[in-house]
Amino acid sequence: MKELLLVLIASVADFIFGDPYSIPHPIRYIGKWIKYQEDRIRSSVSNLKLGGFFLLGGSVIGVTAVISIMLRLSGRISPLFSDLLSCYILYTSLASKCLDVESRKVYRELKDGNLEQARIKIGYLVGRETSELSSEEVTRATVETVAENTVDGVLAPLFYIGVGLFLGLPVELVYIYKTVNTLDSMVGYKNERYGELGYASAKCDDILNYIPARIGSALMAVAGIVLRYNFINGIKTIIRDRRNHKSPNCGYPESAVAGLLNIQLGGTNVYFGESVYKPTIGDRIREIRPDDILKAIKIMYIAELLMIAAIAVIYTMKLR
Repeated sequence: MKELLLVLIASVADFIFGDPYSIPHPIRYIGKWIKYQEDRIRSSVSNLKLGGFFLLGGSVIGVTAVISIMLRLSGRISPLFSDLLSCYILYTSLASKCLDVESRKVYRELKDGNLEQARIKIGYLVGRETSELSSEEVTRATVETVAENTVDGVLAPLFYIGVGLFLGLPVELVYIYKTVNTLDSMVGYKNERYGELGYASAKCDDILNYIPARIGSALMAVAGIVLRYNFINGIKTIIRDRRNHKSPNCGYPESAVAGLLNIQLGGTNVYFGESVYKPTIGDRIREIRPDDILKAIKIMYIAELLMIAAIAVIYTMKLR
């Protein structure tokens, strides 16, 4: 029961504090470790596709080893210190408040009519080029980011924490996922520079997100009932448009949000100077508005609560 309590405390901490820049965050160090390995692999391995597998393995093994050692050493100091460290690491694996804060920055600029600032701020969150985006396109990019990261940054970590509770390894398992997800965000691009090096990381991220994306989109649809959004259209859109994305997983949460809000997502974007066409997701029943960013955030929070509740119920039943 103590392990479940740590998860609940970590979730509340994320909701309250988010990711302050003033405190150390494991993802920053993981990013540096990945970049260090990438530079070494590029300078020493001719077959970058094979090097990508070394990058994936070295990152996951390195991070897991460091976390395991830290937890063992902290346990020798005191059980309380070990619990506090576990709680902190679990807390840093969640990103709902950070996603809320950063997407609201875009929303406020749009509401104030500061399109140039809105373009800059959404540029921090997405890989596409944003300097020429219209207000509607900035809004769409933000809603898509909230939808995708509801799974990547919130529901998938909770899923692996939940699985980890049953295996007795919630901290290690969630940070295996976070490491792979960070790798995908850094090298998992289908372009000339990363197409081969990032292949292994991108495929592994697809595999690890396969179940969370599907469970997560269902929870997001249920969240639509709580929020009195268009649940029926949400379900229809998930069933119809879930594959309208180059990723095998991102189409699920985007379809859920598009259907619930009666808007259309997807379409052509520019990445690294190249136009990339994406099929549309959802029907343009109405025009997308900046307020849809706030609605997507609400969907994220309710889906998070539903996932936490499911973990708590299943884990409590297991203890009985």
